[in-house]
Amino acid sequence: MDKLKILHFDEGFWLYYHRLEANRFKWPITTDEALKVNVDELRWLLKGYEVRTKSKFKSIKPSNYY
Repeated sequence: MDKLKILHFDEGFWLYYHRLEANRFKWPITTDEALKVNVDELRWLLKGYEVRTKSKFKSIKPSNYY
């Protein structure tokens, strides 16, 4: 999964959308499509850590596309 959508309600709905150019989000295997995470788990996920095990994916090195 290289895209993440977050629905947040605060006197109205906010939709946050984050897409990775490389690698993939490490989402836990679950029977539900939606998963409730706390603030720390969300930070870990956005930094590239797997939510449950807190292991990080490999860093990428940017390359020159021009």
